[in-house]
Amino acid sequence: MAKRGRLQSTLEFSLAWTMISGLGVLPRPVAIALGLLFGRIAYLLPGGLSRTGLRNLQLAFPEKSDAERRQLLQGSFESLGRMLGEFSQLPRATPETLRQLIEYDQVGLAYVREAEKNGRGIIFLTGHVGSWELLSFGWSALEYPISFLVRPIDNPRVEAMIEKIRTRFGNRAIDKKSAARQSLRVLREGGTLGILSDLNSHPHEGVFVPFFGRLACTTAGIATLALKTDAVVIPTWAVWDRQKKRHFFRADAPIELVRTGDQAKDVELNTARFAAAMERIVRLYPEQWLWIHKRWKTRPEGEPDLYQ
Repeated sequence: MAKRGRLQSTLEFSLAWTMISGLGVLPRPVAIALGLLFGRIAYLLPGGLSRTGLRNLQLAFPEKSDAERRQLLQGSFESLGRMLGEFSQLPRATPETLRQLIEYDQVGLAYVREAEKNGRGIIFLTGHVGSWELLSFGWSALEYPISFLVRPIDNPRVEAMIEKIRTRFGNRAIDKKSAARQSLRVLREGGTLGILSDLNSHPHEGVFVPFFGRLACTTAGIATLALKTDAVVIPTWAVWDRQKKRHFFRADAPIELVRTGDQAKDVELNTARFAAAMERIVRLYPEQWLWIHKRWKTRPEGEPDLYQ
């Protein structure tokens, strides 16, 4: 079994390295075009990812037609393909090339600047929308390094390769499995912490709050961190603008924390506010969200599986 594990690990790493390095040596327009092609092919392939995506779109948008939902799902696959192409270019990206590719929403940037002035820690509340890899990478190259929570890839060699790219300009990855102490330190020292907030959580890690009108088990860690450190929580995201041919970094106004004196209630109430902010972003750019993830997999006790 161990030998088979090593073989599988080597094959996975070889495939990932070939994909990223192969696209990486190409001019960016060619790499993006191939990434989009890969995304379109993946959309057409039969399998669980497309089934999951369509089921999620049924749950989130029951009012839309099947054709409309399929169009959104195809856009989601294309968005993933675009990000693959963009990610392959990051090992040789420079601040100068990134400035040509990225534009900051000045209103959103003003929210960040105001938060920086008061010396409190900042949480970039984000999700799997648009170019989430470029969001943190671009910020480290054009502004300053941040810390971000990640779930390490199961293959250590692939994880090391990806992390090397992500941290080129000083960003620091924190393993979600042992993140509490390091995350608290970052925020208490006035640092910035990026957290993807839109994945399904296990019952012991999350609380059930509304997301697209259905209860979704959502990480309670963000609210816990914010309440303990009085961090400023700013919804942030990066999306591709087809007309301007650029990635736009946007931010909403900071989310005011609710404090009732009841710790468990405060965690649930603030988590609901964070989930609502995430839902607003997804509704703005539904064709750029990760619909192939089983967001509503964990159910309250007694409720049926929504994906059967």
